[in-house]
Amino acid sequence: MRLLLAFCLAFIAPMSLHAQPAYEGKDPVLPAIEADGVLELETMTVTGVQPGPGMWKVSKGDHTLWILGTLSPLPNNITWLSRDVDAVLDQSQQILGSPGLIVGGNIGVFKGLTLLPSAMKAMKNPDDAKLQEVLPADLYARWLVSKKKYLGNDNGVEKKRPIVAANELYSAAIRKAGIGGKPVVSPVIQAALKRRKLKLTSTQLELPLTDPRQALKEIRASQLDDIDCFRKTLARVESDLPLMVERANAWSIGDLEALRALPVEDQQSACLNAVVQTSFAQKRGLVDIQQQVEAKWLATAEAALQKNQVTFATLPISLLLKPEGYLARLRAKGYVVEEP
Repeated sequence: MRLLLAFCLAFIAPMSLHAQPAYEGKDPVLPAIEADGVLELETMTVTGVQPGPGMWKVSKGDHTLWILGTLSPLPNNITWLSRDVDAVLDQSQQILGSPGLIVGGNIGVFKGLTLLPSAMKAMKNPDDAKLQEVLPADLYARWLVSKKKYLGNDNGVEKKRPIVAANELYSAAIRKAGIGGKPVVSPVIQAALKRRKLKLTSTQLELPLTDPRQALKEIRASQLDDIDCFRKTLARVESDLPLMVERANAWSIGDLEALRALPVEDQQSACLNAVVQTSFAQKRGLVDIQQQVEAKWLATAEAALQKNQVTFATLPISLLLKPEGYLARLRAKGYVVEEP
């Protein structure tokens, strides 16, 4: 059961929100900010059949890896035209999952359930401190405005750590925006796996825990330096929602130039650093996580490329668009990389 460190490893992923009926490559039109500082968005969703992005082609000789860039979450009412991806999936000898991190994946379901009460306690501030006591006054005042809008009168969240409270606020804002309610890409991949009688190849980095109960005890007693994570997450909720709408639109119609023009000022690094800088994390190998995750994916992808004539994989589109990202590593190893 992978719940053990779920709260502190909530790499609050770059989110995108509802959108105009079609992305026309225009500069985003930002709604006015109300007096309370909260952006008011109309409910705008991309609907109907959309092509999504094309696929990146990575090859060496007659061995090819096709990579689909994904974006999450996407509008609830979108229907993705997956014809081209289906054609590649039907030719693939291996299908790779997205990169990620699993901590404590060695813990069985039964043991995980016995640890659940301790895990829930670990999500709270040490000494039962409330957010008002641990956040700077100006930041807490901003929090109350967004909390009222997206979480209502939820007083339980006031006892949670800033990193946890911020994640709950972020998730609620996304839901209210009308996106993320259903998966878009994964059902297509699952159907192909079933059709081809294949198993998804995991590319996730797995870090086992040999002492889950002690780990939770240490987490409960630890002070996380997660104020920066909280601040950046709150800022995204306050002001980045319209750009998330534009990103979702751009993905829906495969507009890579628009996606490049709408970079994500994400909070992942700040939230990840809040966790990995603790002595608890460092004692258990939670260091250089992003590099470890990247290395794991690259090793799996290279092995698949050498073994198969056709392989299919998914990567977050933000990683595919980074000049120094995963594709740059593959180019440096002599692979030919072609954009859609």
